[in-house]
Amino acid sequence: MKFSPAEIKHTASLELLAKQLVEGFITGLHKSPYHGFSVEFAEHRLYNEGQSTRHIDWKVFARTDRLYTKQYEEETNLRCQIVLDSSSSMRYPADTQAKLRFSIYSAAALAYLLHRQRDAVGICLFSDKIDELTPVKSTGSHLNKIFQILEQLLATGATPGKHTRVANVLHEIAEKTHKRSLVIIFSDMFDGATENQEEIFKSLQHLKHNKHEVLLFHVSDHQTELGFEFEDRPYEFVDLESGDRVKLNPQEIKSSYTTALSEFHKTLKMRCNQLRIDFVSANARDDYFHVLQQYLIKRAKMK
Repeated sequence: MKFSPAEIKHTASLELLAKQLVEGFITGLHKSPYHGFSVEFAEHRLYNEGQSTRHIDWKVFARTDRLYTKQYEEETNLRCQIVLDSSSSMRYPADTQAKLRFSIYSAAALAYLLHRQRDAVGICLFSDKIDELTPVKSTGSHLNKIFQILEQLLATGATPGKHTRVANVLHEIAEKTHKRSLVIIFSDMFDGATENQEEIFKSLQHLKHNKHEVLLFHVSDHQTELGFEFEDRPYEFVDLESGDRVKLNPQEIKSSYTTALSEFHKTLKMRCNQLRIDFVSANARDDYFHVLQQYLIKRAKMK
């Protein structure tokens, strides 16, 4: 089962929606070509003589007459910091705030899945600075706190006029995250602080230099932001961060706009590949199955 943003019912609690997303994803995963991924990481391995009998699965023994141990009991849990861009550019399109909503629902589902796997998770919200940063924990009460933070952001939306400082924030996160972690980023990567995108790449490199694994979801509305697909008529475009306005017919600049944005997208993806950062171009109109699937792929690489 897959859930698109349009199918999400806004009246339900974020915790309930996260559970529905994850349970639906797991059901769909078991019916898909990706069934090889263990969503529980509760791998059974044959018991070897001399091992502790503490983790033997006696229910499996009763069924098979063979001794297996629960491997996940002996594995070190993953530490994950979810970093979510809550700047004003994430409010696009202004009528639906699709980029922000997509990121919030994805972050909630990932937090629930991590907790379900007994992993530790934290949340970081940022704009031109870090607005919220939790510790990385695996307790149920901590998961509830993360849901509350995301619920609040979902209710209020991103504040108009909040600029983005991606590079500065990622440098700070690299310094504040002392233990090796998986850092999952949701952002459109529009940094209003600098025209030189090299600073963004340096901040990503900083995370890798500090031994963190990084998964970047580059969130955008593919139809209008990347493809610049609008009707052939005049529009007034408003910069959600600066408030600047410009009136024009999209067809007049479509070619130059899409060329410039395509080059940025291509360069960002290339530099991530060079840094061995998993880069995912996430369409805010797509379902959440892809986000959870990409996380499991990354998780499997780290085992």
